[in-house]
Amino acid sequence: MSSPAAALAIAPAVRAALSGGGAVVALESTIITHGMPWPDNVETGRAVEAAVRAEGAVPATIAVLDGVPRIGLSAAELEALAARRDVVKASRRDLGPVVARGGSAGTTVAATMFLAARAGIAVFATGGIGGVHRGAQESFDISADLLELAHSRVAVICAGAKSILDIPRTLEVLETQGVPVIGYGTDEFPAFFARSSGCRVEHRCDTPAELAGVIAAHHALGLPGGVLIGNPLPEAAAQDAAAMEAAIVRAAAEAAAQGIAGKALTPFLLARLVALTEGRSLAANIALIHNNAILAARTAVALARR
Repeated sequence: MSSPAAALAIAPAVRAALSGGGAVVALESTIITHGMPWPDNVETGRAVEAAVRAEGAVPATIAVLDGVPRIGLSAAELEALAARRDVVKASRRDLGPVVARGGSAGTTVAATMFLAARAGIAVFATGGIGGVHRGAQESFDISADLLELAHSRVAVICAGAKSILDIPRTLEVLETQGVPVIGYGTDEFPAFFARSSGCRVEHRCDTPAELAGVIAAHHALGLPGGVLIGNPLPEAAAQDAAAMEAAIVRAAAEAAAQGIAGKALTPFLLARLVALTEGRSLAANIALIHNNAILAARTAVALARR
């Protein structure tokens, strides 16, 4: 029988850190392939990896390249991925077909969690998770990220759920799935571009060491699934909630008029928000993923020390 990581190509630095009990932070790649325009995508990818290294952890950007799931990319691979236009957006359901045809893909939160868990990585930094889309009572559009959080034992550090989503219903689904939601330095769940959604969380931690303690206890109890940590974006980068809501409503109406749905919806909405906010949403997106990567690295270091 093959080993659990037999189908994965794990970068040497990542493999060495994992085998030595070091701190590793998984990073998703749809931010690079579908979340930002060139060259902001490659510059952000490089900066996020540098931020993780500066905090004493090893970054592991995850993607599928030419049919091979890769846990950690070289500088050349990251740049090539950012420049390619034939890369698909892969959730967990897409991994088998993409690998079988030798394709390349940016991995969503769900796919990144799955691959990170198979590689043995416990901490993952992203921008914002997917969730229940507005109007899901009609469309049934609910992100696979929420179900993956209930299955893959990975702690996900994010700036909350994307504010283009229905956040109260997203939190209800997470509760139903038994996923612990932690506010980092806050009693309210953050809303991606805004520091607060108005929705309270049951649990709060104020230091990376406290987060590491929660993750360690979750694992020690044998609980399935991951831990979701909401880390508000820096105050200087936070956007006016009313202005962002107006832009989101307009972008969502445009998407509906054009028949855009499914996995194409989020990239469309994010791109339209960049235009409608004259780049302010992109600046906030870059700031929050950088902020999340720093917290993830500090948490991974604290967890490794345990």
